[in-house]
Parts: sequence; structure tokens; C-alpha cells
Amino acid sequence: MQNFLASLRTPGSCRFGTWVKIPALETVELLAHAGFDFIVIDMEHAPLTFESAYRAIVVAQGLGMAALVRLPDQNNNDVQRILDSGADGLLVPRVRSADEARRAMDSMLFSPRGSRGLGITSRAGRWGLLPTPAYVERGDQRIVRAIQLEDREALLDAERILAVDGVNAAFIGLGDLALSTGLPAGHADNQALVDTLLAAGRRHGIPCGTAAGTAEAARQFAERGFSFVMVSNDATLFGRAAQDLVKTLRG
Repeated sequence: MQNFLASLRTPGSCRFGTWVKIPALETVELLAHAGFDFIVIDMEHAPLTFESAYRAIVVAQGLGMAALVRLPDQNNNDVQRILDSGADGLLVPRVRSADEARRAMDSMLFSPRGSRGLGITSRAGRWGLLPTPAYVERGDQRIVRAIQLEDREALLDAERILAVDGVNAAFIGLGDLALSTGLPAGHADNQALVDTLLAAGRRHGIPCGTAAGTAEAARQFAERGFSFVMVSNDATLFGRAAQDLVKTLRG
């Protein structure tokens, strides 16, 4: 299986992916053929079931593309099964404090660091074919455990949150940050918070990511120091392409 986490730690590089919201394997296949490095299966803001997420993970990885999953919430109900489905990592939405980060990490790490259960007969354990030490090592050392910081207070406390044991990636949601501060995403105050996160990430050796609507914006984020960027999403990519085609036809 891929070691996507290691690729995020490569100095001076940035990985580009997109969100998956459509429960169809054909779109996942097309995203892989298009050349994306990874997808993030969005169980927070899309009507995706566990089964559809599982199948997307399998297809993406089979085509050489890493597959992360954004959890629906912080309740940890799906963490065990998603990790044992072989996902390359998880994004935990709306983490506001170090305590919330610790609770999220607990369910992702094996004992004694956390409370994740051993499931070597799962897909992550190659259905029992992977030796237990290798299964545990992948779970603890190779899985992306990203926290989403989307509130002003959380970003001001980024130093403490990123120091939580188990956290190995961070994502900043600029849309929710704008709602939190009441300022446009591009406002200088919000951009200063972005710089705060990037600086904390460098100090802790933690790759940081964000989302962009366009390729140009994604390249700018990469130049700024982000290690991974999600560009648009499968539904919007399809919708805009269809809309542009119809506009041209009727133009």
C-alpha cells in the first residue's frame, strides 16, 4: 500500500487532490486517470455511505491514487472501520482545541498510545495475510491523521494543538475561518492566521493542507508552503464543464 504520509513530508513538494462527493466508481477512476495524487472522500458534506467510501478507497488505491476520508463529525463512530478499510488517512473536521485533538487521535492509534482495536483480518491487514507488526506499524506510522482547524481561536492555539501526540497533518478551512472571523478569506487578519498555522507546522514537522477552487489558487498555496491542496471537487468539476459546454452551444 502507498505511503502517502511520507510523500507529504518531502521538502519543497506539494500533492494535489480533489474532494469526492459523488458515490460512483467511474468518477474515482477518471480522477486517477486525470493524474491527481489523491482524493478526499467527503463524508461530512456529501451523502456518502460507509460502503461507497470503502469502494472508492479500493478503486483509488488500485489505480495508484491515495485515498483519504473526511469524517462526518468528531464522534469517532466510523474511524475503526474506515481505517481497517485501508484508507491512507483521515481528516477530522472542526477541531477547536488540544483536548478535541487528543480525543480524535485516541481512536486512531493502537494501544498503548490510543484505543484503536486490532483488526488484522480486515483489508488494512490484507484480510489476515499481513503480519501483525506490519499492520500495527502502518496504522501508527503511515496513516495521515489530519485535524481541520477552521476557527480563529483554534488557529491562535495551533502550537499546542499540533503538539498533540498522533497529529501528523493539519488542514485549514478558509471558508469556515471566514465565517468564524466575519472577514473575507483573503483579509489580512485571516491570512495572518494562515501564516501562524504554516509556521507551527514547520516547527513541528507537520505538513499543512488547504482547499482551492482553481488551479491558479492551488499553485499559489503550494508556493506559500502548503504540502497538499484539494482543488475543486468531482461534482463541481462535472457541473462546470457541462455548464460551459451548454453556454458554448447556446452562445
